[in-house]
Amino acid sequence: MSESYVQSYDYSGEGAVLFIDKSLDWTSFDVVKKVRALFDVRKVGHAGTLDPQATGLMIVCTGKKTKSIEQFVRLEKEYTGSCEMGVRTPSFDMETEVTELKDSSSVTEQQIEDVAKSFFGKQLQMPPMYSAVKYGGKPLYQYARSGKTVERTEREIDVLKFEILKVHAPYVDFCIVCSKGTYIRSLVDEMGIRLGCGAALTALRRTRIGEYTVAKARTIEQLIEWRNTHFKQEQREHEACSIH
Repeated sequence: MSESYVQSYDYSGEGAVLFIDKSLDWTSFDVVKKVRALFDVRKVGHAGTLDPQATGLMIVCTGKKTKSIEQFVRLEKEYTGSCEMGVRTPSFDMETEVTELKDSSSVTEQQIEDVAKSFFGKQLQMPPMYSAVKYGGKPLYQYARSGKTVERTEREIDVLKFEILKVHAPYVDFCIVCSKGTYIRSLVDEMGIRLGCGAALTALRRTRIGEYTVAKARTIEQLIEWRNTHFKQEQREHEACSIH
């Protein structure tokens, strides 16, 4: 494993900043809960939610370091992902069933690249109903799962990069760099609309937040291993000092 950003810290006092590579099917709250239990610390927060179906970098702060969360939240985000053309779903990804099917065989690679370029710059984006944005004290996805749609306010986002990496129809691989609060699922859905065939997100990975990359992050399993080794070493050093 490459050198990690994680070092030795006082987790519940001065606190720590942990860089975690979130696994598939974990919620962001699952990660926070695990960190809280691992280091026996009550004050834990994260700098940006990742959907359960997404993997990649999460920045988790503990103790007094939770005051630093906002500085991480403001940083640009980089994602790599894939989508399937010719389909649409209510959640804009594969969490929900496909509700629309269209033929995408006539869509060319050049058309896809041109549409991707059309997203560059600042714009308004409506938070999707399948999201954790709160309305009336409840996350929107709770309303969506009940078949309800509520009023939402558009938010300004900034798309700094939307690069098409590979087209292997009906799938498209891409890389996006964007501002905080950007929903990649919504960009993919809108791309499908502009192409006239629909599209839904099939995979997503957050590879970078500001200067921090997922290459130096630890999975929860690696964090557990590091924690156990670190704590055992501290215990041995404490016992050695007691003997002397």
